[in-house]
Amino acid sequence: MAKAVKKQALGRGLSALLKDPIEDIRSVGDKNADKLVGSIVEIDLVSIEVNPFQPRTYFNEDDLRELGNSIKELGVIQPITVRKLDGNKFQLVSGERRFRASKLIGSKTIPAYIRLANDQEMLEMALVENIQRRDLDPIEVALSYQRLIEEINLTQEELSKRVGKDRSTVTNYLRLLKLDPIIQTGMRDGFLSMGHGRALISVDNFAKQLDIYEKIIKNNLSVRQTEQLVKSVRNGGSVEKVNVTPSKTVPEYIKQSTKEISDFVGNKVKIKLSGENKGKIEIPFSSQEDFNRIKKLLK
Repeated sequence: MAKAVKKQALGRGLSALLKDPIEDIRSVGDKNADKLVGSIVEIDLVSIEVNPFQPRTYFNEDDLRELGNSIKELGVIQPITVRKLDGNKFQLVSGERRFRASKLIGSKTIPAYIRLANDQEMLEMALVENIQRRDLDPIEVALSYQRLIEEINLTQEELSKRVGKDRSTVTNYLRLLKLDPIIQTGMRDGFLSMGHGRALISVDNFAKQLDIYEKIIKNNLSVRQTEQLVKSVRNGGSVEKVNVTPSKTVPEYIKQSTKEISDFVGNKVKIKLSGENKGKIEIPFSSQEDFNRIKKLLK
């Protein structure tokens, strides 16, 4: 498949345009820029540098290996996006997992969309495109929103339009950054959901936030239980004395299978128990395209 993509992607003379120093294309006003921008081209991995504006800072090695194995069998189905630099050099805009996985398996080239942008546009493109991805945790999304506001000088209203979200959604993400750093880390590590974080925001005292956080982890509290606990604490109750029934313990067979299901559908699924060996599986999707992709997998 990778070879087929390469044959289709490289138009007549396009490879030469990329490597010709005389016709180096850097902006949309340059000669032949219209032939380059938006094209899918097989690019040497050694010609690509990572994106300094990438909001994701952690890449799971096991996940990269799994993705690499998929690329070995099927090729890179979704091309990465790069920005053209001087000469035959490029910089990642999005697709760093595919880039890293391809390097991990020893690939020499990777299919990529070509874009041209100045540094500010580059930052905005990278942040907005990465925000749309399903695998960012809530804190990574919040930090990306904050960078867009501070470094691109956007209002929350302008930001909501750029990322295609309601202003209230943007505000809720940004408020997560007011949580104690330890709790933010817990959210990034998957111990808490965004719903837990939103409940904790209404507690102004960091020490009480942490006490509630510890009780959530210890008793495996749901979002609703956390909201009830926070309400009791705000009404003067003590975190230690408020009684909350622990959530049902997830059986080991479900824990082991959840990751397998998540890997299969490409999204992080959630398991909700309603009784002994009863419950439901929730599969999130981020767009119509993502929904249709999942639907095909389940046929």
